[in-house]
Amino acid sequence: MYFLEGNQSVGKSTFLKLLKKHLPEIEIELEPLENWQKKRHGQSLLESFFNDLPRWSFTLDTFALMCRVREHKINQQNPNANRILERSIYSGYYGYALCNYKLGGNSDMEWELHNEWFTYLTSKCRPPIGFIYLKVDPKVAYARSKKRNRAEEKNATLDFFKQLGNSHDDFLIHKKNVLPEIKDVPVLVLDCNQEFEADQTVLKSHMVKVKQFLLDTQVHAKPANKIHKAIEF
Repeated sequence: MYFLEGNQSVGKSTFLKLLKKHLPEIEIELEPLENWQKKRHGQSLLESFFNDLPRWSFTLDTFALMCRVREHKINQQNPNANRILERSIYSGYYGYALCNYKLGGNSDMEWELHNEWFTYLTSKCRPPIGFIYLKVDPKVAYARSKKRNRAEEKNATLDFFKQLGNSHDDFLIHKKNVLPEIKDVPVLVLDCNQEFEADQTVLKSHMVKVKQFLLDTQVHAKPANKIHKAIEF
């Protein structure tokens, strides 16, 4: 399996849906946003997080970690190598949780506890075949967030997008302080500053690169698991 990663509002869900349309052999799984969007005791966990980062960061990070580990363990049993999931336990930690800690959202004690949970729970998980990183300028991601106007994100700041972008770069490009088991996992980086959904040339380029990335990282896979279909537009 593979993981699709990227800053908030880069267009991950849209990208996966387009990928499925043009390469239907690929299985996709979208992020279960309803887990943190739905109201619990009258409030949305995600909205509460953006309204009061220090109060809700540890709660959201810990809950997301549990959800992602559960999804990871289920999906790693799937025999189809061409399966791409939106976000992962790794970006949840190296991207979001670390970002929140640096922004003051977690105390030192909370961060230490989260580290212990992450180290223990990831020991039960098999690393992915590869990561696909939709890289975007944080200012572009922030502008897209304002454009899509999700109620939960109305209080998200540009500083949050900048720190989240830096955290993703350190994790996926520089491989800074990552677990040994994912240090050598290949990463495909796609420049997503342009609106790929509206530009067929850009979209086709991304689709071709993803297809080739899957083929290159599965050189020893069984033929039945490989992609042979041409990309059609």
